[in-house]
Amino acid sequence: MNPIASGASPIEVARLDVPATDVITFDSHDESIVGRNTPDPLLFAFSGKTGPHVGGGSVPVAQSKTQDSVLDALNTPAMNKARCLYIHIPFCRVRCTYCNFFQYASSESLIAEYFAALTLEIERKSAFVWTQSMPFQAVYVGGGTPTDLSAEQIKQLGQMIRQYFPLTPDCEITLEGRVNRFSEAKFESALEGGFNRFSLGVQSFDSKVRRAAKRLDDGDVVIETLQKMVRYNAAPIVIDLLYGLPYQTLDIWQHDLQMYLETGVDGVDLYQLLELQNLPMARLIEQGKLPQPANTATKAEMYKMGADFMARFHQRRLSVNHWASTNRERSIYNSLAKTNAEVLPIGAGAGGNFNGISAMQHRDMNAYIEAIQQQQFPVGMAFKSDPNNASLNQFKAAFDRGVLLKHDFIPWFERLMPLFEAWQLRGLVTITEQAVALTQAGQFWSVNLATNLIKVIQNDQANRLALAG
Repeated sequence: MNPIASGASPIEVARLDVPATDVITFDSHDESIVGRNTPDPLLFAFSGKTGPHVGGGSVPVAQSKTQDSVLDALNTPAMNKARCLYIHIPFCRVRCTYCNFFQYASSESLIAEYFAALTLEIERKSAFVWTQSMPFQAVYVGGGTPTDLSAEQIKQLGQMIRQYFPLTPDCEITLEGRVNRFSEAKFESALEGGFNRFSLGVQSFDSKVRRAAKRLDDGDVVIETLQKMVRYNAAPIVIDLLYGLPYQTLDIWQHDLQMYLETGVDGVDLYQLLELQNLPMARLIEQGKLPQPANTATKAEMYKMGADFMARFHQRRLSVNHWASTNRERSIYNSLAKTNAEVLPIGAGAGGNFNGISAMQHRDMNAYIEAIQQQQFPVGMAFKSDPNNASLNQFKAAFDRGVLLKHDFIPWFERLMPLFEAWQLRGLVTITEQAVALTQAGQFWSVNLATNLIKVIQNDQANRLALAG
């Protein structure tokens, strides 16, 4: 999945770096903003998570001006040294029941046609001034299931990345995928192509849980495959675990955590199962073919189990959801993409931002390939980035780390103090002279808190503009 994709809002607000001494205004009784006053904020502070990522504000570019806007942005040298490359591979053998990212079933002929168009896009976009003006610090090949490419295609893709794009000497180049059919031949081809990090969606090691979610291998096969890759000692191997799935009891979740350590992989992301509207899992539950997944309170308990487990076994925390077991795992792309880094999108369904333009590329395969063949940018939607994005992204990154440092947010640290104090009363943060740190409850609800803070800032700025007008 593309971690950069997020919703857009039409609100334009004043620059956040304009000094202001008065405190920000908001409705301190609005529980959707400040959270519920409950003895157990971990379980009950909010009714549910607002989404997988924090959104932001942008202004749509007229469809007639999309091509020129993207061209102008790419013809202008980069000003931001923090930048990444995202390449999307929109194929999967099957659709997992919880997945909202599925686009196309894997077939050799369709993948070959797509790969040819992808090659052309890589060659074209790599030649622009913006692309060549500074090196990329991280590359992420996501999906879909990139490991459904053939061994030769994976190798060629890695080689093209290194051939066409300027990269820092320590550039992190991640290949996302799943264990199923990710053979040793494919793994070795990826290494030969220059991939130096692997992110694999495991979700659960329990075979019953996996089958209910349409994962294609039993747990013992997953463990064996991961351990084989670890034994190569060639690159960090990182896995995703998902909590809240049907049949996934607290005991099974505890076993999933233990198996993470048993595999010897270099890191893990712990993600909660989100709302299931219009997804296959929801239909199977309605038909009585699957039991209800965990409710929000149970998922909060599972998050606590995961965080406590990682602390007990001295795993190095990289964010509120990500831990490393070795010093090889750096998670550069994930860290940069949640800050003010620019991201160049390539491939059908990819999203990114560069030189003040945010772009979502065509998800439809025919539209994507046709645009490439006509030497157009395969952009379905483009937005002018909110001038406040750099400041707002600082907040997003801080919530993802779990702490807001005062010196990073002057004068906003003091202006937002009433909101921080309301959260502290509800057990979501702890305020010190120099920082606001998220409690464990706050870490579980970090996306809600970040989204609410940005909403408060935008509403306050909009109100001030209205009064000034």
